[in-house]
Amino acid sequence: MPTVPTADEILDRSFRRAAKKMKEKTNKERANQEFVRAVGAAIHDRLVYIIRGFPEFEKIHPFYRDLAEILYGIDRIKQSLGAVGWAAKHTKMVGNQLAFQSRRAEDTLVVRKRAVARLASMVHQIDKDLHFLNEVRNVLRTLPNIEQGFTIVIAGYPNVGKSSFIRRVSSADPEVASYPFTTKGIIVGHRDMGRERIQFVDTPGILDRPVEERNAIEKQALSAIMNVADVILFITDPSEHCGYPMSVQLSLLEEVKSMVNVPVIVVANKSDLTVAEGYITMSTADGTGVDAVLAELLTHKPEPEARRRSEDIRSALPQEPEEAVVYTEEGMLGADAPRRKRVRRPRKPRTKSGNP
Repeated sequence: MPTVPTADEILDRSFRRAAKKMKEKTNKERANQEFVRAVGAAIHDRLVYIIRGFPEFEKIHPFYRDLAEILYGIDRIKQSLGAVGWAAKHTKMVGNQLAFQSRRAEDTLVVRKRAVARLASMVHQIDKDLHFLNEVRNVLRTLPNIEQGFTIVIAGYPNVGKSSFIRRVSSADPEVASYPFTTKGIIVGHRDMGRERIQFVDTPGILDRPVEERNAIEKQALSAIMNVADVILFITDPSEHCGYPMSVQLSLLEEVKSMVNVPVIVVANKSDLTVAEGYITMSTADGTGVDAVLAELLTHKPEPEARRRSEDIRSALPQEPEEAVVYTEEGMLGADAPRRKRVRRPRKPRTKSGNP
């Protein structure tokens, strides 16, 4: 996604581009006319380039679409893109109209100054939208890249050991601290197992409260759970050192199960402090039981052809295969056109000149 310039940056670049076009004309009147036309075209091209730099949110993976909605609101983003589109359309139209008027004007310099003022005013009207879109761009381009492959989402209350687990089993190195909400964003880690690549998504802590009361961090976690998980690892803390009673943790577990259609593996962490009966146990502090938990998660890995795939927000659109072409005596035909069989005519025997 390209950087979104400010209104002054767009105007400055467009004026410099138009000035180069103006120098190509030796006639002063023609030069002023070319300047007006070139400024409108340059502004138009730059604004269209900004619009095309943003994805079509209806076509991207739900994971990225949900994050964009949570962070900024897709309708607000579209509104700002619409304002940029309005400016792109009218700046080119006004530039062409004033360039045409300058042909019959007695003083083309006056028309040129009028055009600069009108075009600059139109671009400055969307300056706030440009600043907003650049902020959106700076955040969207840093979103975690969810790759194709088997994905394990780790969920649970804050401070139950999610970040510690993902640090032990993957390449990610999240910050781990002894206070709630240590994970401030979604962290993605990977583990290479032979030719396969396992993906771990570490979600922020989710509080057991109504959806409308959850903050943006908690909604990001829910988005990851809903859209990218092949299996969910729900970590509990029976010692309750995390600050939440076990009954509340189990209540959140039931809510998570009701939201997804993938396996949910429940593990009791901090076995070095308290051993919970009836659960798979581990201790991310000393590593006890971590390998066994990972092995249990891998038993739910689907076959490659049945695996649900995630898409990157920056992924290119698939290219349609080129249509095969058949060349015949009558011209070029498409791949589905019937081929006409070429009939060979018999060749006449050669005769030597002078023979009777």
